[in-house]
Amino acid sequence: MAEQDKYVLKQEQANLIVSRLATQILEKNVNAADVVLIGMRTGGIFLARLIQEKLRQLEGADIPIGVLDITLYRDDISTTDQHHFVRKTEIPFSLNDRVVVLVDDVLYTGRSTRAALDAMMDFGRPKRVQLAVLIDRGERELPIRPDFVGKKISIDESERVEVLFDETGTLLGAVIQQRERTPS
Repeated sequence: MAEQDKYVLKQEQANLIVSRLATQILEKNVNAADVVLIGMRTGGIFLARLIQEKLRQLEGADIPIGVLDITLYRDDISTTDQHHFVRKTEIPFSLNDRVVVLVDDVLYTGRSTRAALDAMMDFGRPKRVQLAVLIDRGERELPIRPDFVGKKISIDESERVEVLFDETGTLLGAVIQQRERTPS
């Protein structure tokens, strides 16, 4: 973390939010056996695992979890100079007639979520799709709305939110950082 970064979530607060997200998922979905979690690369995977563990503690249920890579479904893949690396999608169960909780760490424009919805449909036809995010920073470009939100924040367009996980997937918090400017 750089000196100018400021925390919007400390570790203790972030852990409480994960517990609240898990509780809200259970409240909205009476039959936990219908629910599967899909974590979006990369932060969404760690968050989905934490929610899965909380659901196990609260409900005693082993909720299936999958990993989704949206690289090939991005709408900016041909318009940026960035190199995009395709990683493995792992969804070892059917999505048909399941309640899919799509999990991401930060929701901003909605474009990643749109790409995730497109990618997910290649794996089946869910009964319902719900979106869980740790942080919603607003400023949507597409009509995407999360079902479960840990924290809403409003920050300048020149800033970004970085959710911090350690190498074991422990949630350490979230900070606001200045976006790096690309030379013109």
